[in-house]
Amino acid sequence: MIQTARFRPALSPCVGTCRMDEASGLCVGCGRKLDEIADWGAMDEARRAAIMQSLPARLEALKSRRSATPRSDR
Repeated sequence: MIQTARFRPALSPCVGTCRMDEASGLCVGCGRKLDEIADWGAMDEARRAAIMQSLPARLEALKSRRSATPRSDR
């Protein structure tokens, strides 16, 4: 009997609000950079975990910055 490796999809922080904030280069939904989004599936678990750990702080900083920016500049 031949056994094959089980496929485990990488957990993703994507929330389906895919829009990049021009000033910071971060997705306003998940907080990742464009290159992180593009490379997500190929990253090892340690790299994904490090990014996941940084996302709450990124999103909070993005939220603070966006709330201080006039609506027309977003």
